[in-house]
Amino acid sequence: MTTPVRWPQPDGTPVSCTEKLRMLAENQAELRATLRDVFDDAVLMGVDDAAMRQILIDEILALPGPHRPAEA
Repeated sequence: MTTPVRWPQPDGTPVSCTEKLRMLAENQAELRATLRDVFDDAVLMGVDDAAMRQILIDEILALPGPHRPAEA
């Protein structure tokens, strides 16, 4: 997982606020570490690595946007 060169806003312009960029980089580093732990644990417990990748992708795709209610 690499840090994006730019973080696009809904209108396509990049986020330029230094504090926001710092927070986005920190969040991505934390996500990377968590994903690595979850993935490694699953594979060590016998889950197929390709299946686990798809499970993680499906989780991300199922995330509701912040302005939409979560499905129950």
